[in-house]
Amino acid sequence: MESISTRQNAADSPTPPHGATTAHQRPHRLQGVLFQPIGDEGRAELVERRLVDAITRGHLRAGERLPSEAEMARSLGVAPVTIREALLAVRERGLVVTRRGRNGGSFVAAHADPLSFAREAVRTSSRVSLRDLGAHYAAITGAGVRLAARRADPSEAQQVRRRLERLEELDGESQRRLLDDVQIEIVALSQSARLTREQMKLQAEFSPYLRLVAHTSDDHRRQGMHLAAVVDAVEDADAAAAGARTETMVAEVIDALIRSQLAAKTD
Repeated sequence: MESISTRQNAADSPTPPHGATTAHQRPHRLQGVLFQPIGDEGRAELVERRLVDAITRGHLRAGERLPSEAEMARSLGVAPVTIREALLAVRERGLVVTRRGRNGGSFVAAHADPLSFAREAVRTSSRVSLRDLGAHYAAITGAGVRLAARRADPSEAQQVRRRLERLEELDGESQRRLLDDVQIEIVALSQSARLTREQMKLQAEFSPYLRLVAHTSDDHRRQGMHLAAVVDAVEDADAAAAGARTETMVAEVIDALIRSQLAAKTD
């Protein structure tokens, strides 16, 4: 298992690491953000909330092994007993299981599926809340792609496009991951480490909603077409077009979520 410092370095890198490994083979890139020190607010409730948010938003994936209690205590800047208390609360929620023995440790429960939480969030949210979710995502992502259009070298955009051209070769889950990665990579072309880190967090939160509305390869292909248009705009240094296409893509997702919400209420 890789160290916490390795995860933090990955999260601070402007361009996220690539690779086709599964969640069991590598930690999610956002764990670097998750395991930042929480200082004087080191209460078990805060640690619990951070872990629950990470699992329900997909930062930590089903079957993934958590760092040891000692590692989390050092990274979060709290006492081991605080970590132990927080893990107990998360286990009682059924989100984490602990196994004994040589290959033991704490693992995200197999049924802790972000899609389930996303479905419940859509079911219980108002239309205003869903539109606010889209507005927040579009604001941050739009700022990132517009800045990328102003700062990126055309050759960098071409590299991202080559990644996106692999979409048709992949299965459904791999397609979703590639689309998420490409969105982050486009924002990384802004050369802003802060915006890139924020996009990484937002992408993990928004990705389950993207999965909800992308049921087929055609759905993934349409999202890929939007991203390809953003890449084109970045290569052409057209900040307005990059931002506008991003807003169009997000609006389509939010409209689809609202339609699914209405359909569920009429069933």
